[in-house]
Amino acid sequence: MGLPTMDIHNPSIPSSSSSIPNPTTTTPDATQFESSKASVMALIAKRDALEAELKALGSVLDSHGVTMTTPLTTFDGYPRDDIDVAQIRITRARIILLRNDYKALTNEIEKGLHGLHALSASLPDPPPPVATAASSGSGGGGSGVAEGIIEAPFARVNSVEPVGPASVAGVRVGDLVKRFGSVGALGSAGSGGEGVLVRVAEEVKKFEGRVLKVLISRRDPDGVWKNLTLDLAPRSGWGGRGLLGCHLLPV
Repeated sequence: MGLPTMDIHNPSIPSSSSSIPNPTTTTPDATQFESSKASVMALIAKRDALEAELKALGSVLDSHGVTMTTPLTTFDGYPRDDIDVAQIRITRARIILLRNDYKALTNEIEKGLHGLHALSASLPDPPPPVATAASSGSGGGGSGVAEGIIEAPFARVNSVEPVGPASVAGVRVGDLVKRFGSVGALGSAGSGGEGVLVRVAEEVKKFEGRVLKVLISRRDPDGVWKNLTLDLAPRSGWGGRGLLGCHLLPV
């Protein structure tokens, strides 16, 4: 298995790759928040690319039947003739370099997330998006529920990570969840709020890497509750814990 030519001495990321503003020295606004969020998302994308390359390099070692610590010489000190010693050494050196880069990126992402939390806490509520009326009769959009059915909320969004999948989908703190994929309060009698959330967790795992529909209710600036249908794609590797980046409480 061939390995592309690469300079193993040059790091993959600069020493200061994040341009996230310091919220203590500037006046935060929505534009600054979106710029900071984009910077963190770019760092996460770089880390994803590093993970993919590390996986490919690991496959190179696997193809030779060696690991990072397998001896490359015989008992009397000569290079082994049953493997490509030169390629394995280059691959190992690249893996060591990328692991260091990965650690540096993870630290940058953690700093960026802390900065976003600080910015988010100091921002006013953003204007509500255009609502998609649940009674429009346009079909369930894959949610498996006929439009026009009035559903009771079963959970409230307690927290949302700024760059998590839930945030990207448009979920906000205070939203009331009426349906999460195929999970809703209807048909859940006797299971209790915690029981519905267990079903939500199962739905999240089932849809990892895929899009599911989430029906929420949100109060607009005039105090009117409106239904919104959001496209949410649970995934890992976004820079935080879990597949959603949000926390739900039963209501």
